[in-house]
Amino acid sequence: MEFNVVNNKNETVGKVNLKEEIFQTEVNQGTVWEVIKWHLAAKRAGTAKAKTRAEVAGSNRKIYPQKGTGRARHGDIKANIFVGGGVAHGPHPRDYYYSLPKKVRKKVLKGVLTYKLNNNELIVVDDFNFDQPKTKNAVEILKNFGLENSKVLLVLPEKLENVVKSFRNIPKVKILVSEGLNSYDLLNNEKVIMFKSALEKIQERLAQWELYTIL
Repeated sequence: MEFNVVNNKNETVGKVNLKEEIFQTEVNQGTVWEVIKWHLAAKRAGTAKAKTRAEVAGSNRKIYPQKGTGRARHGDIKANIFVGGGVAHGPHPRDYYYSLPKKVRKKVLKGVLTYKLNNNELIVVDDFNFDQPKTKNAVEILKNFGLENSKVLLVLPEKLENVVKSFRNIPKVKILVSEGLNSYDLLNNEKVIMFKSALEKIQERLAQWELYTIL
């Protein structure tokens, strides 16, 4: 299966072969949602923290006698029902990560790549670089593709300093190296601009994994 390769001026300069075992993968929405939920869980910081009554600063003195006042029985002022007291059953630092089979994650990644291809949301661009970092050059390239107002995922084969520094100041552009490509970022952006060499690396990686599962 052939696909057009364009340059940074959006001019067709060649073709690239897309592997059908990757770009013709169907996956159901429920499985996609499971993988997206897994990605979002892994992104959570899990740093929310509330102090218990044992951790709140304050006196341990009983605030008034147990009997004889006609009021409810209380201990110290740090009880959770008092303003400034501790929190009962509050959040504590935790890790939200949970395991998900690699086989499922890889299949969904291939399914999302297929979705992007079928919906004309994938652009394969011939590798380019800048002599020096300049956001103006990056904006001009986006205008060539008509994507200056769109959410764009830029996939590079490696960390190209001048390209990264040129695109990173643009609010709606997300930059990833091919090894970090994932289903969440693919779906979270309207268009994907992928360097040709990055595409080759991704296809090689997914094909190697497929061969490994067969063996």
